[in-house]
Amino acid sequence: MDPAWSDLDRPPLRAAALRTALVGAGAWTRLDAVASTGSTNADLLADEAAPDGAGLVADHQDAGRGRLGRTWSAPPRSSLAVSVLLRPAVPTQRWALLPLVTGLAVVDALTAVGVQAGLKWPNDVLVAGPDRPGKVCGILAEARGDRVVLGAGINVSLRTEELPVETATSLALAGARTTDRDTVLRRYLRALRQRVDAWAAGESPLADYRAVSATLGQAVRVELPGGTTLEGDAVDVDDDGRLVVQDSGGARTSLAAGDVVHLRRA
Repeated sequence: MDPAWSDLDRPPLRAAALRTALVGAGAWTRLDAVASTGSTNADLLADEAAPDGAGLVADHQDAGRGRLGRTWSAPPRSSLAVSVLLRPAVPTQRWALLPLVTGLAVVDALTAVGVQAGLKWPNDVLVAGPDRPGKVCGILAEARGDRVVLGAGINVSLRTEELPVETATSLALAGARTTDRDTVLRRYLRALRQRVDAWAAGESPLADYRAVSATLGQAVRVELPGGTTLEGDAVDVDDDGRLVVQDSGGARTSLAAGDVVHLRRA
């Protein structure tokens, strides 16, 4: 434990107990917990010897990375910054579904602690309400060679004045039954193991993803790489995890990347 912590509502993660609960046959192969790091994703990607199923969680992450190189941070021990490394024995074209698989595992974990959540394509977990709607988690999947790292940053006990943007929220503000980070982490990593194993066995996550999507059925504006935009209705997610947008003329476009803005219908 970190001897310097003073906020009694935010104790350090209990690393030994977490390893006992999560590492072993049929589970994860390694779980390291650190007091502080820049980015759990970057650390695992740099560890070329890390085995399939290695995990890393930090009490504090001061250079967390999201999509498009965005950075974020949170007060120490107020969030979960966790990454796992996989060496999937499946064709790389199927790896595009892993961010969706990760999002489903987060939703599974949040449901278990009493928080209703949905998935905004491609990488955000949203709390639907009623207490405080907003983004509670971001997901970042990064591949390098035969490895892929799945990172998640879950806002657990952030208070209103600590939120980085008005559209963010936390499990505490959303009325979760617990804000014990050990409990949330165990729920998430167990759910992720089950979801990843099902995906690796050839099961499609798309039916489950569609069922909890906060984007499908919405009017959207998608800000695309290169500065262009596309507006229309989000009508589906295809077999490769791409968002299918139908414009006003009925033409459909499948998008592999982009920032989605949910629009209010006129």
